[in-house]
Parts: sequence; C-alpha cells; structure tokens
Amino acid sequence: MKTLIIIPTYNEKENISNIIDAIEKEIINTDTSILIVDDSSKDGTIDIVEEKIKQYNNIRIKKRPSKLGLASAYIDGIKQGINEGFECFIEMDADFSHNPKYLNTMLKNLETYDVVIGSRNIKGGKVKGWGILRNIISKGGSLYSKIILNCPINDLTGGFNGWRKEIIEKINLDSIISKGYSFQIEMKYKAYKNKAKIIEFPIVFEDRKYGKSKMSKTIFFEALMNIIKIRFTK
Repeated sequence: MKTLIIIPTYNEKENISNIIDAIEKEIINTDTSILIVDDSSKDGTIDIVEEKIKQYNNIRIKKRPSKLGLASAYIDGIKQGINEGFECFIEMDADFSHNPKYLNTMLKNLETYDVVIGSRNIKGGKVKGWGILRNIISKGGSLYSKIILNCPINDLTGGFNGWRKEIIEKINLDSIISKGYSFQIEMKYKAYKNKAKIIEFPIVFEDRKYGKSKMSKTIFFEALMNIIKIRFTK
C-alpha cells in the first residue's frame, strides 16, 4: 500500500531530524513516504527538513504561509496525498509522543481496517510523563465525547491514527467543521457513522522531552465545546 505519514510542524527543530531518522528505520521495507506540513516555523525547522530531503528520497515538505492550525494541516496533507496517488494516511506528531516503533503495527492493520487508532485508553495503552490532572482531563475528554456522540471508540481525542483513502472519501474532508483538536474526534465519529471497519491497538504515549507543546487547557476545552456541533452536523 502506498502510504503517506503526515507530520504537522511548528517550531520543532529539536525533534524533527531525530523523528525523521527514527521513522525511516521503521518503514525501510515499505512503500511509505513522509510529508512535513510546516506552518512557517521561525526556528529553522524547515531548513532541517530540507537537509533531510537530500538524505532520503521519500520526504517532501508543504510550506504554509502562517500558523493555520492542526485540522487544516492534516486536511491539506491528505488532499495532497490523494492527488499524488496515496492509498493510506497516517497522522503523527513530531515530538516522539507517537513512537515510530508502532508504525509497522499501524501499517499491518491498514491492510484490513479502514481506520487504525493508536490508543492510550485500552488494555496495554497508557500515558507516561503526564500529571494526574492532565490524565484526568484527557481521559475525561474522550469519555465525554464517547457519551455525547454515542460512539464506541475509546480514544477519540488521540492523534496517532491511520486512514484508508476510501473512508476519507466517504467522510468528505470539505464537510469537517473542526479547526483544532476536535478534528480527531470529528474524523473518527464520521468514520464510525459511515460504518468504517475500526480497530484500536494499545500504545504508550510519552510526553515530549524537547520543545514546547501546542496544547493548552483552553484549546482542549474549546475542542470539547465543539462536540455538540459535531453531533448534530451531517
């Protein structure tokens, strides 16, 4: 399967080189490419990626004019990938919270399933490096979304996900109303409503060691406020 790993970046110079190297080690025998979608990083992230492009022949970069947000980064990346003939798409963070060692499990499952979720909230999955409050907020957000949407997925808010092109076309990216972190919830919910074959497999999510997180309590709670809109939007 021709697969595209999409990694949104904004000021990730401390992580981007290492995450690309780690991914390349895992996907060496697969038909997989990497697309970095960068929102005009000011710290030299783009320069590092351009050097990596010289090292590896399966990397590309999409430069965007400003900080346009997570949802549009993934949507732009997926649309570009569809135009280039990719069959599957993997969403992944640049900061090692999504460990590249899980990529081959993700790729294997995409042979059978429409949606593959690296889940923190099933047996064997967990989060390392977060405090009690942040864990409660995260798990509570997924549970709240699950109840409001009447959707059986356990990790609705997680960002390490794989998609087959066919289910993305059924979802219709132009119908997505989310601009930020509720994008992950909306995509999974719409996949479920379109009768996608979905599997969750356990991952250990580790908090970033370098760089600054783009997540905040305000952003997270704004995302949860969108759940009602998602529930009643076709």
